[in-house]
Amino acid sequence: MSSWKKYLAEVIGTFVLVTFGCGTAVAVGCDSASGSGYLLTALAFGLVIVAMAYSIGNISGCHINPAVSLAMLMRGQLSTTDFVGYVISQLIGSALGCVVLGIVFGFDCGFGANQIQAGWTNGNAGSALLVEIILTFVFVLAILGVTSKVENSAVTGLVIGLSLTLVHILGIALTGTSVNPARSLMPALFAGGTALSQVWIFIIGPLVGGALAAVVYGALDSADR
Repeated sequence: MSSWKKYLAEVIGTFVLVTFGCGTAVAVGCDSASGSGYLLTALAFGLVIVAMAYSIGNISGCHINPAVSLAMLMRGQLSTTDFVGYVISQLIGSALGCVVLGIVFGFDCGFGANQIQAGWTNGNAGSALLVEIILTFVFVLAILGVTSKVENSAVTGLVIGLSLTLVHILGIALTGTSVNPARSLMPALFAGGTALSQVWIFIIGPLVGGALAAVVYGALDSADR
C-alpha cells in the first residue's frame, strides 16, 4: 500500500472522529449531568471507530490516534517513518475537523476539548493524568489483542469501537475522555483557555497508556507462546 494512501486514510479517519465525536459533544453536551447527552457522546466516538475500521482499516489499520500508532511502533508493526507520517496525518485530520465544527457551531463552541471536569470532586492534574493512562491502557490493550489474530478480522471494528465507548462511559465525567492526543491537541488549540493549559495531560497520559499497553501485551503474548 502506498504511504500517501495510508496517510490520507488517517487524515480522513481522524477528521471523522473529531467532526462526529467532538461535534456530538458540542451538540448534546457531554457532562455527566446531561444524561442522554453523556451516553450519546460515548456512542458517537465508539461508532466512528466502527465505521472507520470497516472503511479505512484495510488501508492504514485505522489508528487515527497517536497512542495507537506508538503502540504499533513499539510492537514492530509500524516503521518509524510511517509513525511520523501517521501522527502528522492525524493532527491534520483533527485540525480539519475543528474547522468544520467552527463553521457549523461557531468558533467559540469549545470544540469538545478535554479538560478536568468541574463536577469531579477529586479532580486535579495528577488524578486526571492517571485516569488518562488507565483509560488508554485498556483501550489500546483491547486493540492489540483483537488485531493479533487474523480470524478476529470480522469483529475487530466492533470490539475496538465498543472498547472506546466503554472508556468514554467512565471517563467523560472525569476528563471528558481523551485517550487520543490528536483528538485533544487541535480542539484545545482552537478552544484556548483552560483546555489549552491542561492539554499536556491529554498528550502525555494517552502516550504513556499506549506504551504501557504495548509492553504489557508483549509480555503476555510472549508468555503465551
